[in-house]
Amino acid sequence: MSIKNICILGATGSIGLNTLDVISQHPDRYRAFALSANTNHADMLLLCEKYLPQFVVMVDERSAEILDSELRQKGFDINVLSGAKALEGLASHDDVDIVMAAIVGAAGLKPNLAAAAKGKKVLLANKESLVMSGQLFMTCVKESSAELLPIDSEHNAIFQCLPSGYVCGESVGASINRILLTASGGPFRTWSMDELRSVTPEQACAHPNWVMGQKISVDSASLMNKGLELIEACWLFNVQPSQIDVHIHPESIIHSMVEYVDGSVLSQMGNPDMRTPIAYGLAWPERISAGVSSLDLFKVRQLNFERPDVARFPCLQLAKDAFNTGGTACASLNAANEVSVASFLKGNIPFTAIPDIIYRVLETVSVNEVDSVERVLSADLEARQAAEEIILSIK
Repeated sequence: MSIKNICILGATGSIGLNTLDVISQHPDRYRAFALSANTNHADMLLLCEKYLPQFVVMVDERSAEILDSELRQKGFDINVLSGAKALEGLASHDDVDIVMAAIVGAAGLKPNLAAAAKGKKVLLANKESLVMSGQLFMTCVKESSAELLPIDSEHNAIFQCLPSGYVCGESVGASINRILLTASGGPFRTWSMDELRSVTPEQACAHPNWVMGQKISVDSASLMNKGLELIEACWLFNVQPSQIDVHIHPESIIHSMVEYVDGSVLSQMGNPDMRTPIAYGLAWPERISAGVSSLDLFKVRQLNFERPDVARFPCLQLAKDAFNTGGTACASLNAANEVSVASFLKGNIPFTAIPDIIYRVLETVSVNEVDSVERVLSADLEARQAAEEIILSIK
């Protein structure tokens, strides 16, 4: 078996680090061929020393210069590149077999599309690519014969529960009744509206089950992450929001379920550890060890489920509405959310202002067809500017 070259977009983040951990357990199968990060040259230096990639891209030019200098001083012969174009080149490099698409937010769209257009095996951990470009991305995957596998734990679980041989983007078929998309509920699941108004960034980033970056942790706390995942699931599995039921599942043991027309419900279970879906994506259709501890159901003892409360957490409904509106509405939704979350993390707006700002942006911006990357990015920019103006007005 030949060793597969892996390109990890977003190597210093939690998904990237977990991917490197799985790769290190199987040196006879995988090699960390190329790594990327934005500005975190200090952590990237440590990764270079440990995994010896052939290429590294730092999006920030100054960070690339610092990293390159430090590597040379230490005697490492690693090609250090910089800029967004280099990122796209890395994702579509001829020697890359598998791309882990783990850049957070809209910044991952172009390199992910570049990987798909080149027919790579794309492990999608960046839901924003499908949220923003939907049909454009799925068409690119189909036309290039790329292999698309979802890495978000919920979508990976759904994929595992679908019939053998299912290909992302195809209809799930008449035998599927509905998809049950699970959500932890985040750290504020039981909080009142009054309590939510006083949430701090530190509280929002303290997820009860998962270790994640700041942005995705806030999204989980607001249920926007689940809204984005619902949109992603619609594109991955070619279904409508009406075919997806979100279930709050605080234990995060059942990662999602698929209900068949005969009443059977298949679920994928496991400890909340991202190495499981990463390993599944890397080796699919085989399975390999991921270093994850066995699930002890005697210790778990019970599994609970609740309906999501869209009155306290309206982001979920905003996401459904954006998908039903179609066109660039989802790109605008994502952009407004990214700006709002960044402002909240800086302490400029309260937690409860996030959905209000997103709603106002969606009421303000134009909606156009998603017929090109440029159209998507134009909508993204328009929504960001609208969100910034709204934030300035409420400070």
